[in-house]
Amino acid sequence: MAEQMSFEQQLLRLEEIVRLLEKGDAKLEDSLRLFEEGTALVRGCTRLLDEAEQKVVRLVKGPDGLPTEAPFDADE
Repeated sequence: MAEQMSFEQQLLRLEEIVRLLEKGDAKLEDSLRLFEEGTALVRGCTRLLDEAEQKVVRLVKGPDGLPTEAPFDADE
């Protein structure tokens, strides 16, 4: 299910699950189901973020003065 949802949809559903679990009035089996769904959503979001991070590049001025892409180094 999480694979078919956009990143934003996954985050919204995850927020909804957190609200439901924080209320504390769900039955144990429902809470476990929600927790499992939330865990799957976190894995899906993490995967999408990792993929996006790998695509991030920075533009730098090349030797000819024109912008060129370089790998993004978060340590810089």
